[in-house]
Amino acid sequence: MALLEVRDLAIAFGGLKAVDGVSFSVEKGEVFAIIGPNGAGKSTIFNLISRFYDPSAGSIRFEGREITGLAAHEIAPLGIARTFQNIELFDHSTVLQNLLMGRHAHRRTSWIEDLLFLPRVRREERLHRRRVEEVIEFLELEAHRNKLIAGLPYGVRKVVEIGRALATGPKLLLLDEPASGLSVEETQDVAFWIEDMQKDMGLTILMVEHDMNLVARVSNRVLAVANGRPLAMGTPAEVQGHPAVIEAYLGTAAVSKVSA
Repeated sequence: MALLEVRDLAIAFGGLKAVDGVSFSVEKGEVFAIIGPNGAGKSTIFNLISRFYDPSAGSIRFEGREITGLAAHEIAPLGIARTFQNIELFDHSTVLQNLLMGRHAHRRTSWIEDLLFLPRVRREERLHRRRVEEVIEFLELEAHRNKLIAGLPYGVRKVVEIGRALATGPKLLLLDEPASGLSVEETQDVAFWIEDMQKDMGLTILMVEHDMNLVARVSNRVLAVANGRPLAMGTPAEVQGHPAVIEAYLGTAAVSKVSA
C-alpha cells in the first residue's frame, strides 16, 4: 500500500481548472517530485493535500485513510508536514521558538496542567526541546538558535522553515520549492539534507521544484504537469526526455528539433 494516494484530483477557480484529473501515488521512503512550468498547478496540488483547498473532485488517501474531508489542522497530527513557496515563519521569534512551534501537534497536556507547570508538562517540554535540538544539529543551525528570524539571511530562513516541518516528526514531508532563491552552494546543502532525510531518517518526501539538477539528483520518480493536467511520470531522465514535457517547457519547435 502506498503511503499517499491521489486519485483524479481536480479544483477550479472562477471556472478555470487549476488541477484537472491528477493521479499519483507516493511509496513509503520515496522522494517523489512534481515539476512543471509556472502556473502548472503544482502548489495547488500541495494545498489540496494539506487541506487548505477543498477539491471539486477526486480523493486523497494517507496510509490507507481517506483524508479528503479533513480540516487543515487535522493533517499535521497524522504525520504530514510541509514548507511553503513563500516563507511562513514568525519573524519576531527566534529560530528555537519557531522550531518549538512545530511541536505543537504533539502536546498532550491540558491548559490547567500548563498553567500549574506540573511535572508532566516539564517532562513534555524536555522531550520537545530534545527533538528540536536534534533538528538544529541536523540542519547546522546552532549558530542561529537564539537569533530572530527577521534578522536572518533568506537562505537561512528557508532552512529554518524546513526545520520547523521536521520538528513535527512527519512521516510525509511536503517541500514546496525548497531551492527557490538559494545559491548553488545552498542548493547543494538542501540536496544533502534531502538524501539524509530519506536514507537516515526514513522520511517520505513529496517535492515541488523548478531546479532540475536538484530533482534529477534526489528524486526516485517525477510527475510532470502543465495546465493542471499530468503529462508524464517516471524516472527524472524519462520525464525530462518526454516529448510532452519538452513541449510544455520549450514549445513545439523544440520537440521537432529533438525528434529530428
